[in-house]
Amino acid sequence: MKKIRLIAIVTAIALLSPNLVLASTLKEDAALNLLLRRLEHDRVYAKRISLDCVTFGTEEATKEYFQFVLKENHTEKCGGDPDVSPVVDRYRVYRASEKIEWYEVANDRWRRYDPARIR
Repeated sequence: MKKIRLIAIVTAIALLSPNLVLASTLKEDAALNLLLRRLEHDRVYAKRISLDCVTFGTEEATKEYFQFVLKENHTEKCGGDPDVSPVVDRYRVYRASEKIEWYEVANDRWRRYDPARIR
């Protein structure tokens, strides 16, 4: 009897666990807010560009992560050619772990978020 009950419990957990994982993962807005809060807190761009002069866009959304691009926002206030919007950086925010990665252009690879390396 105990064996049957144990099998039933294990089966129920196995069937329900994917739904629990999906329910606890980040949505796109929350992922972008997490990234923005980290960048502001760590003052990553404090000496380079005001966060008021950048825009974020979603480049890719997978089951594992959201990939965001950070571009210069050329306006009268921010300066620059309004017809050009250069990429500053790219980030991935992982849905389940909330881990952040930064794309290092020079080595063409994704790296763990490290504010000192990005500055």
